[in-house]
Amino acid sequence: MRTDLFDFDLPPERIALRPISPRDAARLLVVRPGGVAEDCAVCDLPELLQPGDAIVVNDTRVIPARLIGRRIGRGAEPRIEATLHRRLDGSRWRAFVKPGRRLQTGDVVRFGDEGKVCFLGQLDATVERKGEGGEITLAFAFHGPVLDQAIAERGDMPLPPYIASRREQDAEDRADYQTLFAQLEGSVAAPTAGLHFTEELVTRLKARGVALHTVTLHVGAGTFLPVKADDTADHKMHAEYGVVSDETANALNAARRAGGRIVAVGSTSLRLLESASGDDGRLSAFAGETALFITPGYRFRAVDVLMTNFHLPRSTLFMLVAAFSGLDTMKRAYAHALRAGYRFYSYGDACLLFRGQT
Repeated sequence: MRTDLFDFDLPPERIALRPISPRDAARLLVVRPGGVAEDCAVCDLPELLQPGDAIVVNDTRVIPARLIGRRIGRGAEPRIEATLHRRLDGSRWRAFVKPGRRLQTGDVVRFGDEGKVCFLGQLDATVERKGEGGEITLAFAFHGPVLDQAIAERGDMPLPPYIASRREQDAEDRADYQTLFAQLEGSVAAPTAGLHFTEELVTRLKARGVALHTVTLHVGAGTFLPVKADDTADHKMHAEYGVVSDETANALNAARRAGGRIVAVGSTSLRLLESASGDDGRLSAFAGETALFITPGYRFRAVDVLMTNFHLPRSTLFMLVAAFSGLDTMKRAYAHALRAGYRFYSYGDACLLFRGQT
């Protein structure tokens, strides 16, 4: 499909720069088959679901993956910004860097500790390989837990570019950009639909008879990359690592057999569940990489309802929701959200989408 079919205009002032408090006070646009939209709030979620439904959240934890350093040992020492996005082993990471043209294979980047209280020595990394689009492989001088500590001491939360370009990051983002369910470190972007949940909301959902289950998908920085190809068929997704346990797969299969619906919180949970499902919709345990790219025409097997934030134009995420609810339906829903003052993107409001006919 043509990428420009997924374009729309968004005034910059509609991009949320801070989350609302409390988290479940965010607005929720409910979109049902046929395009019927209803203005609600996230705190209304228990009443919008049914006893027997099963919510699936992503329990990945965001690491402070944005590092600022300088190239050393070769003339001038230009500033280098690196966003780690995929761990290869105990000492090597793949990263997106800016400006990539200032680095060559074999260069050393020293990540600084200016303004930070760091208990470890200098954090150096060698450029082991250069890829496309500013991607490189960094081999760090530290290894394992020591490297993790060094990154935690020096790194910042990798806020999306549309936020980071408009304000400085601060200490609040360390908590704001982490979900209630965050357990397993590995993401460089938050599964943002999960940011809306509070302990009180979870308690009310359980009291309603809605079960809550966890999966893990470590979100990579590729989630922020625009689709540059003119046709979606020419776009390559970055692979991300995910896990669906036997226990979760069996519980979700049982919920489905009993007439309940599977409700994915976020596109990350949805993509992982679809990757773990067979043609009959039955889920199995899964541990591995997925590069599933969902566009209109995809036949959904595992997920019946999707809670997700408002996404970038021409993005793989907007293509996913267009596949789930219909492109025309989602364009009308987004137009309604703009007229009604909804807040967009990671710190913004959310949609609750009931799957369209496939």
